[in-house]
Amino acid sequence: MSLKTDLARVHGLGSAKGGTHTFWHQRLTAVALIPLSLWFITTLICAIDASHAEVVAWIEAPHVTTLMIAFVGALFYHLKLGMQEVFEDYIHIEWLKLTIRISLNFGTVLCGLIAIVAILKISFGMN
Repeated sequence: MSLKTDLARVHGLGSAKGGTHTFWHQRLTAVALIPLSLWFITTLICAIDASHAEVVAWIEAPHVTTLMIAFVGALFYHLKLGMQEVFEDYIHIEWLKLTIRISLNFGTVLCGLIAIVAILKISFGMN
């Protein structure tokens, strides 16, 4: 048992240094996802009765492709930041934390790229 206060125990350990950067990126992606999610949900609801050809024609429009790629990019980046924060806060075994962080980065980049490539293939008519 130590007689040091909490402040004395953490004094000199340094700061995380990247906390503010991550904090702002998470907030910016959250703000970007609000209109993008509303747009995406609205268009999905409107496309319930559409045929496959109509949906493909809709995705081929340049503005739709751009918005879908922005939505997917912001979504996976926001997912990565949020999950990384949870893992760093609640997992205290360093090798496990590193393994999960590498897996998280690889998984989110891979899934994001797969989604973006699928959108681009439909957009360029390579389906």
